[in-house]
Amino acid sequence: MAALEINDVCKDFGSEQVLKDVSLAIDSGEFLILVGPSGCGKSTLMNAIAGLEPVTSGEIHIADENVTWQTPAERDIAMVFQSYALYPSMTVRQNISFGLEMRKVPKAEREAAVERVADLLQISHLLERKPAQLSGGQRQRVAMGRALAREPKVYLFDEPLSNLDAKLRVEMRTEIKKLHQRLGTTIVYVTHDQIEAMTLADSIAVMRDGRILQLGSPDEVYNDPVDLFVAGFMGSPSMNFIMATLEGEAGHYRLRVETPGEESLNLPWPQERETPAMAEQAGRPVILGLRPEHFAEDDARLGDDAEGVLLTPQITVVEPTGADILLQLALGEGDATARVGPKCRVKAGERLALRIDMARAVLFDRETEQRLA
Repeated sequence: MAALEINDVCKDFGSEQVLKDVSLAIDSGEFLILVGPSGCGKSTLMNAIAGLEPVTSGEIHIADENVTWQTPAERDIAMVFQSYALYPSMTVRQNISFGLEMRKVPKAEREAAVERVADLLQISHLLERKPAQLSGGQRQRVAMGRALAREPKVYLFDEPLSNLDAKLRVEMRTEIKKLHQRLGTTIVYVTHDQIEAMTLADSIAVMRDGRILQLGSPDEVYNDPVDLFVAGFMGSPSMNFIMATLEGEAGHYRLRVETPGEESLNLPWPQERETPAMAEQAGRPVILGLRPEHFAEDDARLGDDAEGVLLTPQITVVEPTGADILLQLALGEGDATARVGPKCRVKAGERLALRIDMARAVLFDRETEQRLA
């Protein structure tokens, strides 16, 4: 049974269409993340699910019930906001139990629910404090506790970690992941942070200009992006886009990459990854997509038949990050980023033997920006 189903939802603000025929469905217990740049419509979609914004057209179903025109209180959802939205004059205990009190839940049940979520979130020692006495991370736990005290059909998280510092954001991300694994709750989560999306989600919906461009698992949106935008948005550092010309014919396609001051580079395209769409692009400019991890240092002990295409580009910038090293290298009409191991000792201005894993490369139409292969 679908816990949440959205059918052809549109939302207009005056003459501006913010949501454009959005449709998706998630199962009970699934963790869906809506991700995209600022202004793409993800928060508007979240507000529409919550009932905070009426839709212009389309339908929203929660647990097979049409809730399109129901008020937020009628929808059986719980929401965690970016701003925490805690009552400053109430204690933590009162903040957590307030929603239950408004629903006229008996006092004994309210107290049991407060103790349960306080123990779950490790905030039992904070129950008698007020929000002003709490850190940002503690306030976010209280906001989550208020939502968890109820057992709604769907939890909605609207950028809940964006106000936290980087270290605390990582810690809270882990806590949310543990909570979902432990409770098996249905969650819709909005973020602009694609790393947050990759680490938390069962499914990711990538949005742009009010539309869902791709809905799939983290692995699918990362390794099999449907277009240039999804490919560039997901991943940090982002995918390298290299201008190339597709040459040859079926069974013998190759990509010719021109680098100023260098001989042209010919990259053979794996025969098993050819698609019918490539035939129409033969002889035309295309865009080759390579992620930083698609590059690897060449080992001198490897033979001529070693996997991957060998090249020796000039390294322009070396960026150590601790766990690995990011290299900027001259490739095509600009620079590309390669991710190598922390033991690499290359310096800026030197050349380094690298292999490109073409079996994981992707190809895009330069005009439509749609995936070719």
